[in-house]
Amino acid sequence: MKKFFIITNPKKDPEFSVTRKVSEYLIEKGCRSNTSLFDDASEKDNKLAYTDYSLVPKDTEAIIVIGGDGTLIHAAKDLISLNIPLIGINFGTLGYLAEIESDSPDSVKKALDALIDDNYSIENRMLLEANVIRNGEVVYKDIALNDVVINRTGTLNVMDFNVCVDNEFLNCYHADGVIISTPTGSTGYNLSAGGPVAMPTAEIIMVTPVCAHTLNSRSIVFSADITIEIEVLKNEKDLRIKKIVACDADNECQLMPGDKVVITKAGETVRVIKLHKTSFIELMGKKMR
Repeated sequence: MKKFFIITNPKKDPEFSVTRKVSEYLIEKGCRSNTSLFDDASEKDNKLAYTDYSLVPKDTEAIIVIGGDGTLIHAAKDLISLNIPLIGINFGTLGYLAEIESDSPDSVKKALDALIDDNYSIENRMLLEANVIRNGEVVYKDIALNDVVINRTGTLNVMDFNVCVDNEFLNCYHADGVIISTPTGSTGYNLSAGGPVAMPTAEIIMVTPVCAHTLNSRSIVFSADITIEIEVLKNEKDLRIKKIVACDADNECQLMPGDKVVITKAGETVRVIKLHKTSFIELMGKKMR
């Protein structure tokens, strides 16, 4: 690899010191390094935006994302149409998705050398597509690398919703919400809600209720070729509950009683660069200690 594009989360690297060092090192090695510094607190089309895909040269071979897992997720969605592999330099906490740790300059340089020397592999990560159907029309559509979350805000009353899988009724839940997660997102909100952890390259969809008011509130794992339909029911106890759906905690849509959220595997994938030969089991062991 010789042609790189760097995306930085200014809140993680506020003085762009790491960004400059990475760019300078790549140039010293005879590579091309373009950067786009985008304020992640700004809004573009009501969505968090890390870069405009039109700014990325078409012959870019890899996108380096400086931030945390959240930065990489949003950048991947912004640039999904380019189909360029991404790698993250982690400034976050757990950093399951970002490959390189920022606290070690030597490890950053070794990682960049590996990219330049083509010593890497690429994993394809599945995405979810969510559509909100209201009165027979699609009023919201988005994709998610981590998860699609249906939740409530405002009062502490729970919400009611039906879940159907491939047009078959599964269950009626009385809960705070529900998380529909990809394998990549299994270590995110899904994990915090007690859901299972999956190998990131698996082809499965996980459904995890959030604080369900029932004795049976386990996660359910489905194959990736199914269609999940969640119907929002009217809660007579508290009409002040605001119900929302959001993909990767971004671009939320308010839900109305009778709305149906239809979730399927998306046609696109995200290409994530992997440098280390550390197994998934070994990585999980380190993160859990």
